[in-house]
Amino acid sequence: MTSTSSSGSSRTAERGAGAPVWLWPAAGVVGAVTLVLAAAWTGITAVDELSDPGALTRWGLPIAEMVHNLAMPTAVGALIFACVIMPPRTSSARGARSGRSGAEEAADAEHPAFTRLMQIATVSAVVWTVSALAVLVLSYSDLAGMPLDPGASFTSGLVGYLQDISVGQAWTAVTVLAAVVTSLTLAVRSTTGLAWTALLGLVGIVPLALIGHSASGDDHNGAVNSIGLHLLGVVVWIGGLIALALVSPRLHGPDGATGRASAHREGPEPLVYTVVSRYSLLAGLGLATVVLSGIVNAAIRMNTLEQLLSPYGLLVLAKLVGSLALGLIGLMHRLWIIPRLATGSSAPPPAAQRLLWQLVAVETAIMAAIMALATVLSRTSPPIPEELPPDATPARILTGYDLPPELTVQTWFSQWRFDWLWVAIIAFLALWYLRSAVRLHRRGDGWPVLRTASFVLGLAILFWVTSGAPAVYGQVLFSAHMVAHMTLTMISPMFLVLGAPVTLALRSLPARTDGTRGPREWILWLVHSPFARFITHPVVAAVNFAGSILVFYYTPIFGFALQEHLGHEFMNVHFLLTGYLFASVMIGIDPLPRKVLYPMRLVILLVTMAFHAFIGVAMTSSESLLEASWFGSTGRDWGLSAIADQQIGGAVMWGIGEVPTVIMAVVVSVMWSRSDAKETKRLDRKADLNDEAELKAWNAMYEELAEHEEPRR
Repeated sequence: MTSTSSSGSSRTAERGAGAPVWLWPAAGVVGAVTLVLAAAWTGITAVDELSDPGALTRWGLPIAEMVHNLAMPTAVGALIFACVIMPPRTSSARGARSGRSGAEEAADAEHPAFTRLMQIATVSAVVWTVSALAVLVLSYSDLAGMPLDPGASFTSGLVGYLQDISVGQAWTAVTVLAAVVTSLTLAVRSTTGLAWTALLGLVGIVPLALIGHSASGDDHNGAVNSIGLHLLGVVVWIGGLIALALVSPRLHGPDGATGRASAHREGPEPLVYTVVSRYSLLAGLGLATVVLSGIVNAAIRMNTLEQLLSPYGLLVLAKLVGSLALGLIGLMHRLWIIPRLATGSSAPPPAAQRLLWQLVAVETAIMAAIMALATVLSRTSPPIPEELPPDATPARILTGYDLPPELTVQTWFSQWRFDWLWVAIIAFLALWYLRSAVRLHRRGDGWPVLRTASFVLGLAILFWVTSGAPAVYGQVLFSAHMVAHMTLTMISPMFLVLGAPVTLALRSLPARTDGTRGPREWILWLVHSPFARFITHPVVAAVNFAGSILVFYYTPIFGFALQEHLGHEFMNVHFLLTGYLFASVMIGIDPLPRKVLYPMRLVILLVTMAFHAFIGVAMTSSESLLEASWFGSTGRDWGLSAIADQQIGGAVMWGIGEVPTVIMAVVVSVMWSRSDAKETKRLDRKADLNDEAELKAWNAMYEELAEHEEPRR
């Protein structure tokens, strides 16, 4: 009788747990009403008297875009939950044990919440694919001013749109990515495979960011980066919120939410606390990214306060107010509700659970309104025209920016053009590093001040290279570009490596015991992976470091990096990572898959110096201009000629390449000397402990050999 009653109450609690039933109808109504009102107010669905695509396209396109803007974050957010937040199995026992009983096998089955999460990922990925395809077709109909028609004229135009127009190419790429992600959600269940699938889903942000701002508009690079960061924040924050609400019923019951029966497997706290607290951290980062990147993007498209009263500006303000409201609710979660869920092995209070999901429901409804506003905003013309001005200079036509003033000692430090992608990365790394060092200090563990200073200095140099004069002048001067390149790959990585960020992360980040991989577990996985073992091989690291210079500048990759924003950012990432890996192998403190002998390090450094000298001398003496259609067409009326500037760039490569290499060689020599000193002390201590047994054994062997040789004489 007691068992039946307990089972019945458990089922009743499970049915009543999770997000309230009115969540999805309320969110749907709020989102639909907001979309209709905002679209009608801004006139994006008004009839175009010259080339009207029809009511189906006028209303179908924003609706398809909104569905896409919800489905994509949900799919990727569910995958992120699956690989970093949600325990995949009801037991976190590592490794299979032979001879397990049926009960043990059942206890190690896939967690019901994880199963539900993967179903969410699959369904939302399917919706993402279909909605992306719908946007692809409807956007062509809208651009061409043609109603949907299966006829040959519409079809041939659509094919040309997919092949030749950047917007069509972008939506084609998104559709293909969504379809691949859909297939992988059905086939993949390993944590590593799900992580790669989530990363592939995040790649879908790239084409959307590239078409989110006209290449002729002001600060195209800054706008694209801020849009990309905005979409990343949306995926992490809003996608995670929807996934959390959808999976909420499976966080309650004997397999998870109460946590009583599974405390030894999933940690000392209830599963609902574990999941919500982990998501809360990601949501906070996502919200901050969305708000700050939105402000930056709005500032690029509006340059006066009066423009905030335009339709575009009012939509931006409405989005900001909604986002701040969600931020306040998130703060309530963090400071008030989540601590009440931390009850150890007992079930959280029903009142706390009920309030948690009610606030999540309110968040979801507000989020639906924000996404509707974002959909309308993306189709509303900003106050600042995005067309190229008729009096545009050659530099503006070529680079997207007006020609900077003549390069002087002062302008090396006074000219700035913020690359918001790198600003965000540098700010995050600085805050994380300092917070981690303080955490170790408060815990009673020391962390060298010089390491902190080195890492912060490396970030400061990286900030100057990506947003300062090297970035500004690097688009019109080969010499400035080479300063940026060599600083990225030689100077900044050296200081970052000496900061030992991996060691700091492993010492400061908490370890997980519930079968999931947090940041610490993913770092350990990466350090010990076969890929890391390959790329940190000294020969591979040296060839990648030095050889990429030759490949980059003497192939079309250089032109791609100059002409395309994606190529420019790829160049920055590549040179920073290759430099970081090379410096890690040579002078790194962090753990690596293999230990490189000090003599080999010195040989590699000498070979690298010779290679840099060879390439630098070749550029210095060359009379052939690299990327002449670019550096010879900027309309620059100050400074040296393009070929003379390139020759200076070769000297810069030689000079900046040699000095840090010599410094690293000195550091390696010092490390070698200290290593020998430590080994000598170790052998002396060993000899003291065993009364020099090893030395006595050698002496005895020599005496025995001498005795055997005496008769022969």
